[in-house]
Amino acid sequence: MQSMGKVILEGYIVASANDLNNIKEHLDEHIKLTRAEKGCLTFNVQQRNGKELIFDVYEEFSDKEAYYFHQERLKASPWYKATRKVERHYDVSGLEATPDK
Repeated sequence: MQSMGKVILEGYIVASANDLNNIKEHLDEHIKLTRAEKGCLTFNVQQRNGKELIFDVYEEFSDKEAYYFHQERLKASPWYKATRKVERHYDVSGLEATPDK
C-alpha cells in the first residue's frame, strides 16, 4: 500500500538524435545528485532497450516538499539544459491534494 504523502513520477522522455550524446553525458551525474537528495526514495532513468532515443523514468519521493525541491534543483543543473528540448511523457501521483501548488 502506498504511504500517504509519497510522490511518484513515471513515464519517459524522447530525445532527438542531435541531443542524445549530450543527454547521455550528463545522465550519470543527474542520477547521482538526485539520489543524494533528502527525500529521494527511488530514482531511475535508463535508455529503453532497442529504442536509443527513449529514456524510461521512475521516481519516488517521500513527500511533496522533496519532489518540489528536486524540481527546483533540476532547473539549475546541466541535465536540465541538456534535456530542455526533449518530449516529456510523465504521470505524477501524490500531488493531487495540493490546492496551493
